[in-house]
Amino acid sequence: MTHRPALGIDPVANHRILQNLLDTRPPGKLELPPGRHVLADGLRVPGGWTLAGWTLTGASATGTGSGAPAAGTGRGVPATGTWLVAQGRTGHPVLHVLGSDVSISDLGLRPAPSDPGEHGGDRGTGLTIGEYLYRSEPEWIQGVDVRRVHVDHGDLRTANGIGVMGAVRDVALHDVTVTGGYTGLAVHWGATGADVASITGPTFHPNRLTVSGLRVRNAVEGFYLSSVHDVRVTGARLHDVEMGFRLLPGDNTDRFVSSPSSSSDVGARIAISDVCVRWSGPLYAVRLAGWGRSEVDGLVSVLTYRDVTVRDCHLIGIGTGDAWSPVTIERATGVELSGIHVATTPSDDCCPLA
Repeated sequence: MTHRPALGIDPVANHRILQNLLDTRPPGKLELPPGRHVLADGLRVPGGWTLAGWTLTGASATGTGSGAPAAGTGRGVPATGTWLVAQGRTGHPVLHVLGSDVSISDLGLRPAPSDPGEHGGDRGTGLTIGEYLYRSEPEWIQGVDVRRVHVDHGDLRTANGIGVMGAVRDVALHDVTVTGGYTGLAVHWGATGADVASITGPTFHPNRLTVSGLRVRNAVEGFYLSSVHDVRVTGARLHDVEMGFRLLPGDNTDRFVSSPSSSSDVGARIAISDVCVRWSGPLYAVRLAGWGRSEVDGLVSVLTYRDVTVRDCHLIGIGTGDAWSPVTIERATGVELSGIHVATTPSDDCCPLA
């Protein structure tokens, strides 16, 4: 069943209409009309739903991304015609996917200003799939497809754009754009526990994730992958960032996974390719690290990467700190690098954003 709700100027009414529909109707397709729709708070998205907006075609709009490129957007990139703007200062994502088999396409998401802090990577985002901390062992979220979504934080630099957290697998993100914010795409392990210092396990590590055509600009960082496996990132364009991307083991690497077989997967089969970074920051364009210090007990452990490649990347820029490097490698055994090109200034046709 397809739902086409009428939305107005009242943020409370808009939120109530949409959340009630998602909570009480059988899963179907929710088509959101073109325009800028203000919500009193973010929306929880249960499993089975398809959410679709519109793309602009010149001065008109075409539903579910099927329109021709918008006039004036440059390089044939469609302009987003449907925006959801959150007002609530709760830190809830504009869209929080909490179930499997969800599709989201052709939407702009504007989070409310928030400062979720160091361990709030799943908060204050435009879109979060999964969660960081769980009260009890969760069911895995799987089969999520995200296409042509634009998260716009404006001048805010304290919250991430998109979070893929915890017990999440079989996720695809294609042609996603993030403007502003801290990290454009944060992919992070999750765990059972009340807070990061009292994790008891098990831990949950995102896997079978495909990211293509990610575009991040004017953020602190393009993306990071923390304690994951079976991930492929290709064709990312990360411009005007302080850091391009990081490959991380997580604070606890694989110490709390549920079984030895699960542990052997963490840090395996990760491929990052065809990434352009235009950066100017104090430290590095790329960090590849294999060690992590647990906030549970302070133990330092090292993750051995297996079948991990970083190749065909352009790193353009210069550091602003006293000690900087385009690539920083910290005990990251098992990572193969090839085709890493470093320059201080770009050529005219090198790695356009669009």
